Amino acid sequence: MAPADRKERKTKPDLVTRDYTIHLSKMVHKTTFKKRAPRAIKAIKKFAQKAMGTKDVRIDSKLNQHVWATGVRKTPTRVRVRLSRKRNEDEEADEKLYTLAQLVEVSTFKGLQTENVEA
Repeated sequence: MAPADRKERKTKPDLVTRDYTIHLSKMVHKTTFKKRAPRAIKAIKKFAQKAMGTKDVRIDSKLNQHVWATGVRKTPTRVRVRLSRKRNEDEEADEKLYTLAQLVEVSTFKGLQTENVEA
């Protein structure tokens, strides 16, 4: 195939917001009790890096409090997260974009899918 025949790749939009459900119990399975909540936070960051394609991920304080609410040992089974890719205001930053992870409170996780949120 010649390069001219290939379809042009579309660039990802810079600023985008999506809602995801993260299954935390899969991430912290077979983990020592005293490391469960810290590992859950790291798993959320890793998920956000993969989903949004940015290395700089920031966890909102409400999401952090929700994960730690029942202590270090008993983390929530699932958590609904709003991931927003935003521009970095700092000029000296290595990357021009960062991801903000925020808590979305839901009554049940049944039937939820990934959704694009219009800002």
